[in-house]
Amino acid sequence: MKKYSFKILLVGTIVTLFTLTSCLNDLDKVPQDKDIVLADELFNDPASYKQVLAKLYAGLAISGQQGPAGLPDITGIDEGFSQYLRQYWLAQEVTTDEAVIGWADGSLPDYHEHDWNPSNEFVTALYNRILYQVTSCNAFLRETTPAKLADRGVTGQLLNDIELYRKEARFLRALSYYHALDLFGNFPFVTEEDEVGFFYPPQKTRTELFNYVESELLDIEGGLLAPKTNEYARADQAAAWTLLAKLYLNAEVYTGSPRYNDCITYSSKVINAGYGLEPSYQNLFLADNHTASGVIFPIAFDGLHTQTYGGTTFLIHAAVGGSMNPSDFGINGGWGGTRTTSSLVTLFDTGLDTNAANNAIGAAANWGLVGSATLNGWGGPDMSLYQTGTTNVFAGYFNLADGEIKFRRDNDWAFNYGDNGADGTLESGGANIAVNAGLYKVTLDLNNLTYTIEKDPRAMFYSDGQTLAIESISTFTDGYAVTKFKNLDRNGNPGSDTSGNFTDTDFPLFRIADVYLMYAEATLRGGGGNEATAISYINQLRARANNFGSVSSIDLDFILDERARELFWEGHRRTDLIRFGKFSDGNYVWPWKGGVMEGTATPGYLDLFPIPASDLNANPNLSQNPGY
Repeated sequence: MKKYSFKILLVGTIVTLFTLTSCLNDLDKVPQDKDIVLADELFNDPASYKQVLAKLYAGLAISGQQGPAGLPDITGIDEGFSQYLRQYWLAQEVTTDEAVIGWADGSLPDYHEHDWNPSNEFVTALYNRILYQVTSCNAFLRETTPAKLADRGVTGQLLNDIELYRKEARFLRALSYYHALDLFGNFPFVTEEDEVGFFYPPQKTRTELFNYVESELLDIEGGLLAPKTNEYARADQAAAWTLLAKLYLNAEVYTGSPRYNDCITYSSKVINAGYGLEPSYQNLFLADNHTASGVIFPIAFDGLHTQTYGGTTFLIHAAVGGSMNPSDFGINGGWGGTRTTSSLVTLFDTGLDTNAANNAIGAAANWGLVGSATLNGWGGPDMSLYQTGTTNVFAGYFNLADGEIKFRRDNDWAFNYGDNGADGTLESGGANIAVNAGLYKVTLDLNNLTYTIEKDPRAMFYSDGQTLAIESISTFTDGYAVTKFKNLDRNGNPGSDTSGNFTDTDFPLFRIADVYLMYAEATLRGGGGNEATAISYINQLRARANNFGSVSSIDLDFILDERARELFWEGHRRTDLIRFGKFSDGNYVWPWKGGVMEGTATPGYLDLFPIPASDLNANPNLSQNPGY
């Protein structure tokens, strides 16, 4: 389905480049496997430089040297669980109101219950995966110094190419150090300047890591390729600018000093680089999303070439269960694990001033809604529809209750329409139309005697046989399932792996919608942006979402909720809730937070994960985060 010129090296030809300089020193050994090639031999082939760079990118996507299992990069946990994105997603989503997972593997339930500790094997795997990725980047940078390249006789275009590869490796390292400072705060620090071999890495503070990531990104941004000019899934200037914007948006959390003005600067750089919004929101999460607009930096997956039990293979399979049909998602079966909480579902019933949105449609019409689901019940007066730009077509935004509705003219039962077949076609005096509670856009087309009742199309939930409330996290049918990611292309064709095991869907780590929202938030926080411009960005997102109601004003609460509506399950929520002071403590609770069905306050120290006990015991330079 995808055409790759950027090949990913899946075999174990470069393991010895990745000798870890931390507690993972068991990898720091001369290999005996005849299939493993040492660095000097490897780089005799000029093509190897790009292949090794591909392996650095693949570090975000695959779990080992063989794939999907058999020669893992890190140990101490099942290889499928160990994959970078899977671990990052669990930490960023299952700890929040956006996701629960029904499996009781090891200490996995600790994430949603907010009772993890330094011995949690999932926290440890996340920590080790970040260390491994940093160390891999360091190894590549050590082997591509000017002196080593000169010794190998590298000149001309290859030398220029390697200079670019080095900057991309530094970007990938900065990305992982960003994850480290966000998730763990204080973290062991190693660069290519450190000698290979066993030693005790020093621990950098969160502020020191912030300064390092900032300095690296500022140093390489000018040397990366211009936005949208690099090969697909490789970093360019816009990727570096987006990461800088995220760093600055969270600077007050990370360092105590706000940098919202810098967030505005770098968000604007990305926005002005010409990224357009993908017209269809769903297209961003399909098997051919490499053709979608608005993706700045993805983690690329291919069902034939990047086989893993993490990544989008995990995201798609784990989200399917109950009465869901796996073929509707391009897979051979569901794993019955992940769902969402009512807190996310109900966010799609808020965030819109229905009066302002209705007035923006046009003048109030003499047609309206009547029924038990409406504000005034069957007795009326009716909730007015509004005249669109098309004659005899009316629309409106309504908060409806569980119940029934009909369409009526002039509050007069002599002129009413219902739907006898529940098929979207109206009949005079027809049957009542059943609706569930929620915020809807209702359209009445008298030209064709049809109607639609639509929710925000970003609300991608499966509710058939699922309950909104979660009484038991281990029961898949408790909680709505999420249908956002699919291994189908926009024409409905499944991915390239005909077995249905592994997926082609890429994960959009950075996309322009996030940058729009960062600009808006930084503006509201005093960063110096233009509020009218910020509102226009929000309304572009809502216009793309099937024109689901524009807004005329925004505040920070709206931004947090809109980030969930736009970006749920994309790995942002934990960081967002912490920035808004709503992750731990009692400022905000959600179902099963703290292990209680109705949710409860949890300690503030959980805003950082602990340094794993295994590394803390192995490295005397490390100090545990407070509270653990």
